[in-house]
Parts: sequence; structure tokens; C-alpha cells
Amino acid sequence: MRWVNTPISKDNVYTISSQLGVSDIIAGQLVRKGLIDPKAASEFIKPRLRVLDDPFRITNLRRAVERIGEAIAKSEKIVVFGDYDVDGITSTVLLVSILQYFNVYPRYLVPRRKEEGYGLSKVAIERALEGGDTKLFIAIDCGTNSPEEVSFLCDQGIDVIIIDHHTTTKPLPDDCIIINPHVYDDETEPWKNLCSVGLVFKLVHGLIKEFRNRGDTLANEIEIKDYLDLVAIGTIADLVPLRGENRILTKAGLNCLKYTNRLGLNALFEISGMTLGDDVSTFDISYRLSPRINASGRLADASLPIKMLLSDDRKLCMEAARALNNFNDERRAIERSIVLEAEKLVEEHHLDAAGIVLYSDNWHPGVVGIVASRITQKFHRPAIVLGTVGDMAKGSGRSIKGINLVEVLKNCQGMLGQWGGHPMAVGVSIHPDQIKDFQKAFHHAVDENMKGIQPEPELEIANWITVESINEHLLNELDMLHPFGQENAEPVFGLRNIVLQSSPEPFGQNHFRFMLHPNKGKRLFGVAWNQGDKMPPRNQPIDLAVKPNWNIWNGRKYPQVALVEWRSTMNS
Repeated sequence: MRWVNTPISKDNVYTISSQLGVSDIIAGQLVRKGLIDPKAASEFIKPRLRVLDDPFRITNLRRAVERIGEAIAKSEKIVVFGDYDVDGITSTVLLVSILQYFNVYPRYLVPRRKEEGYGLSKVAIERALEGGDTKLFIAIDCGTNSPEEVSFLCDQGIDVIIIDHHTTTKPLPDDCIIINPHVYDDETEPWKNLCSVGLVFKLVHGLIKEFRNRGDTLANEIEIKDYLDLVAIGTIADLVPLRGENRILTKAGLNCLKYTNRLGLNALFEISGMTLGDDVSTFDISYRLSPRINASGRLADASLPIKMLLSDDRKLCMEAARALNNFNDERRAIERSIVLEAEKLVEEHHLDAAGIVLYSDNWHPGVVGIVASRITQKFHRPAIVLGTVGDMAKGSGRSIKGINLVEVLKNCQGMLGQWGGHPMAVGVSIHPDQIKDFQKAFHHAVDENMKGIQPEPELEIANWITVESINEHLLNELDMLHPFGQENAEPVFGLRNIVLQSSPEPFGQNHFRFMLHPNKGKRLFGVAWNQGDKMPPRNQPIDLAVKPNWNIWNGRKYPQVALVEWRSTMNS
């Protein structure tokens, strides 16, 4: 991997540093994000809920509010149908919670991944309608590319609302209300990149505003900020850009999570080794909460985390959290096995492919998305990994910077069944007989997109600093840049000519700890995750690429670094 440190304007850094009263390091990070105007930079480090845009500016949101308001007034039977990923689950919990506040108790469900596949399949819809007499069907995080299924619902006299953020790959459904900024709204709108839970929050905001205008007493009692914990989890898990309104909602949501009174989340905190009252980071959501929320949907039924997050029964919540933890352990074991098989397939058959497509009839479809991420990271190429669901191969794809998977798949869609997603992540289905042709077509489409040049992976070094500069002051300043995620990457800092005085200490399955000795001040501890097979030597000069962060343990909080990569100083 090539380490790069892109030069930036010193004048811009000075302007931001002097006007905002931050260090050159933080000012430099803001400038790298294109925030050279002090006002925009200030709004970035101090995002405020009060600057959120009017929810009714989103196309069709008012129509949806009016239709849901009518259903509440008439006590109509409502079905809320969400996706089985974290975004779909948190979206479903948020909407169902608000409807229950208005004394409407909708039937809610998510598809069963193995039996029903993704989204609005007819078999999943028929299960959703088993109770009979449904008047309003609300599909969340799916539906944009389901015109036939929407028509099936409409033919039965059921009104349909779709709240989704996936790009269109088919003609839009008729006779329904669609809230999807990627279909209707301008690219510059601050809500453009909201995922489904963010859109549901905007819908709920609009619903509460409308009911308050009508003098509804229940609407006046709702504190909408209390639901931002769900928004933060869903937004971070769905890997959408943490800019604009996503950043505002997520920042506030992380503060809400710190002291959440939601019993299901309290149980999940406990089972995940987190403590209520401690700061919650994007790392906590990405690697502790989200995998457990996702786990039952990958291996069984995603309704379990919904029940847990809606419940006021602590015993039920703890039992559900333990079950989710067990599912997650099982998922990790399955994932490790498949990753090894997938890596071997790439090394033996696909090393020359610009874009990788892998398939096995034995691979569990619930973990192929994670496997695709691992393959993409290791080989630095777009990858699609498929398992079997019924008579179809179904799976997920992940991409690399600069390769839009949606655009790539448009060149292959003639051989695909259902597909859709985002530039960096997609879901696809295809008949197994078509996979060999798809492998060739995907390779050529990616190769054409890259113009035949395989990009070399790069590691952007934000600044070259000293061990002494990694202290409480630096970390307090870095906290202003949180939350980190898509389009707001956590900065990586370089340390030159470091000599480890003691050998790194392995721990866990493939991790190690190490210690840095500054010329002055306290020792600095470091940790390297999943790098136990490439530990650095002692007593030899090396360069380190690290992410400074807080280590919080037993009520203590102190600086440490997470190792990203190391190299010999002689080769730098």
C-alpha cells in the first residue's frame, strides 16, 4: 500500500485555525474535507439540530403524512414492512414506536432472508397480510424497485407508502406514495443522502408537526430527540455519507445513545461490553451493536431485535440480547470459514479479474455481504459474493473508492434478476446458470470503468506527527470531528523512525499490543486488530500509520493508538 500525504493550502489552514481557535492539525483536516469557509467549518464541528431543513420540503412527505394521519384518525389497520438489515430494523422500530404513541398498533414484519429473500417479495407480502383487512401498507428500506409487488397490493385496495433510499433500476411503481430523495430531489439538498431511518425520522417529524398544528395533545407530549439513538445506529450501520443532515442526526443520536433509556439497547450494551454513560463511538455501533442487531436476520428471523427494541420488559430484552449475541458468535464462525474459501477461490481463479464474482451453493446467504467486504478489502477490487436461496443465487457486492457499483451493474442487468443498492454496496440475484457469464460481464464492466488501470491502494496520511503530540489535548480536538464514517474518514497519522523497545504482545485470535516510548512524558499504548500475522520487529526503525483514540476501561480514560499499517523506515 502506498502512503500519501496530499499537500493543502497553508493559507486556508491558517484562516480556519485562527478564526475557529483550533490547532493546525484540526484545521488541516477541515480543509482536506473542502471546508475552507470558516462558517461551514464551524457548522461541521458544531452540528445543531435546529438547522435541520423543513421535512415537508422532501417530495411526497406531506402526502405520506396526510395518509398516515387519515389512518390514525380512522384506526385503520396498518402493516409496516421493513428490511432485515440494521437500517430497516431501526426504521421499523422508529415508525412503529410513534404509531403506538398515537394508539395505533400496526402489524410489523421483515422478510425471512432464506425463505423470502430481500424486499417486497410476493410470498413475504402474503405473510404480512395474513391478518386481513389491511388498509395501509408502509414499506421501509425497500420497494422502489418492486412495481409488480406494489401493483399486487393496490389491486387489493390497499394504499402503499414507500420510504426508501435505493436507486431505481426498474420503472417506478404506480399508484403509491414514494419518499426517496434519489428519485425526486436535487443532488444539493441537505437530506439527499439520508438512509431509510433518517427519512423515517423526517416523516415522523412532519407527522408530529402536523398533529401539533391540529392541537393534538399526544403530539405535544412526544420528545422527538429521544428517538435519535435509533437514527444514529441505522445511519452509521448503512454506510451512508456522514455529511449534511446525516452528520447532524448522527452526532445528536450518539449523545442520546450515551444515556438511552431504551431497555433493549441497555441490554445490548450490557451483552456487548459497553457501559451506559460512556461516550458511544461509530466503532461501538459498527463492531458491537450493529453485528448483533444484524445477526438474527442473517441466520434466522430479524423480528427478534425489533421486539427487543420495542419492549419495556427487561427480562425479555436480556433474553433477546443473549440470543442475538449467540447468533453473532455463530455468524462469525460461519463467516470465517467462508472467507477462507473465498480467498482461496480468488487466489486460484480470479487474481486477474478487475471485478470479482464468487459463488458457492454451500455458502450461507446471510453472511455473503460481510464476506464481500473482506474480499474487497484484501484484494482492493469490487467484489460480489453469492449464496443460494431457493433456485436463485443471491448475494451482496462491495466496491472501492471511485467505482460506482450501480453504474457497473447497469451494464450487466440483462442477466440479473432483482438488484439494487448504492454506489458502494449492492444486492443482486441471478440464476446459477448465468454466473459464469456474469463473472465475465462484471469483470469487463469494472475494467471499462477503471479504463484498464488497476488502482493501487493508497493510505492517506493526514499529518506526520510525534509520539509526544498524541495526548489528551489532541484527542479532545479530534472529538470535534466525530462521528467518523463515509465521506468523513477518521484521520490516519504517521509516526516516523519509531523503535519498539519491547516485542509486541499477541492477544485474542489475531491481535497484538505494543508500547511507544516518547522522549518526554508517559508511555503510549497501542493495539493492532487482526494483524497478528504481521507484527513489527523490535529494535529496528519503522514508520507507523496510526489512529489516535481514547481507551476507556474501568472508569479510566487515556490516549492510545490503533495501528493501521507499519513499514520499515529504510523503505519509506
